Amino acid sequence: MERIYVLDTTLRDGEQIPGAKLTGAEKLEIARQLAVLGVDVIEAGFPASSPGDFEAVRAIAREVRDTGVTALARAMPSDIDAVWEAIREAESPQIHIVLGVSDIHLHGKFQRSREDILAMGVEAVRYAKKYTSSIEYSTEDAGRADLEYLKKTVTAVIEAGATVVNIPDTTGYCDPEEFGRIIRSMKNEIPNIDRVILSVHCHNDLGMATANTLSAIKNGARRIEVTINGLGERAGNTALEEVVMALKVKPEFYGAATHIRTEEIARTSRLVSSLTGIWVQPNKAIVGSNAFAHSSGIHQDGVLKNRQTYEIIDPRTVGIAQSRIILTARSGRHAVSARLRDLGREMDDTRLEQFHRQFLELADRKKEVYDEDLLALLAEQERTPEDRGYELLGVQVSLGTNRTPHAVVTLRFPDRREAAAEATGSGPVDAAYSAIDQLVGKKPRLLEFSLQSVTEGIDAQARVSVRMEIDNEIFIGRGTDSDVVLSGIKAYLDAWNRAMLRQNPTLAPA
Repeated sequence: MERIYVLDTTLRDGEQIPGAKLTGAEKLEIARQLAVLGVDVIEAGFPASSPGDFEAVRAIAREVRDTGVTALARAMPSDIDAVWEAIREAESPQIHIVLGVSDIHLHGKFQRSREDILAMGVEAVRYAKKYTSSIEYSTEDAGRADLEYLKKTVTAVIEAGATVVNIPDTTGYCDPEEFGRIIRSMKNEIPNIDRVILSVHCHNDLGMATANTLSAIKNGARRIEVTINGLGERAGNTALEEVVMALKVKPEFYGAATHIRTEEIARTSRLVSSLTGIWVQPNKAIVGSNAFAHSSGIHQDGVLKNRQTYEIIDPRTVGIAQSRIILTARSGRHAVSARLRDLGREMDDTRLEQFHRQFLELADRKKEVYDEDLLALLAEQERTPEDRGYELLGVQVSLGTNRTPHAVVTLRFPDRREAAAEATGSGPVDAAYSAIDQLVGKKPRLLEFSLQSVTEGIDAQARVSVRMEIDNEIFIGRGTDSDVVLSGIKAYLDAWNRAMLRQNPTLAPA
């Protein structure tokens, strides 16, 4: 297997994303984790940009061992001096010089000729050699450069002493075939290319950064420049986790591998996300919250029978404990039964069928059903007919600005009769409670009403607990529903039913 070296530029290019500014201490924390992850080189920053960045790079170079440290310099002596001063104490320091190579950059940004820029790059490499023999030269915007001029530039900087040559698709312009052709041309048509490591750095403006990087590997690149979670300018950079896992999943196709400790990928992703405040989209490959989650009933059934039916990566490989079965209205009995078993509850087919119907009723009202939801349904199902006492058959509430809340409640009584009552109140729950009091024929003293969210999200189930005094005794009732009013009504009736079972009077009206 060919060795692919990994340069992580999360702390330089990744930090350039708007809103992702890191403190020196945060940069150092991420750098430590990158070393644990096993990256070969950490690009720690741009020392000439600010005193704070200089100090952060120097702190990383001083402390982080077992990995190379580099930092970015423009092709000018002052920048190169700053980089060296910042990284000189690193275990394996490397100076990274960048200079444009496309006519768009030469004429639009530098307003210089090709010959002038080429001479400027060569001189920068020679200048850096007085500090170290480990020098990377990046041909900025190579993806849009004239190929012959690009090859001429690469040949010259190698002769000047560069040990790594980077071919960046700076604007994400190339497609995989096009970028692969550029790399293949570098490998086959530059006589001294065997004296350097050929590196690539791809941006994701057209969503092809990972594909372009993999194409470059197929065509001879042996170092990749990537970021955690694909962070970076504009649409971001190639995501480290995507390329590393593509190589791991298809070794026979690429014939190449990194030395990344893949089980650290999820932990590193979470750390970077937390410290930058840039959250990972749920459907992000490898590290998104849904990357190993299954909500389709067909998929759930397949994964429960054999994980490989719908997963090409064992989640443990990237540091995730297990796949997630997301229970929704599309989940079948198999998925629900499996989750119940995880919760320690077994059911026969008849009871499971009944439970699944109740589950679907809840799932139609919620985006996702959590374990707590299942436990609440179980508690409701396991109550005997004698426990039920008063049963809620229906409720209708109305309220609005400058309108008194009104409720109509229909109950089934312990003797199986049905009746309805209506009332107004200070709010919909108060109105419903007043209607229930009319039906029961007594008004308890409500001592406490407690509401909390059982699960996550705007559609979360609400759990209500009430404590009330009935005939000089205290009773507690609990109710759970995705509708706050209904959960409150269920708790109120639960307390009434507990009172009925305790005292055993005839509570229904004559």
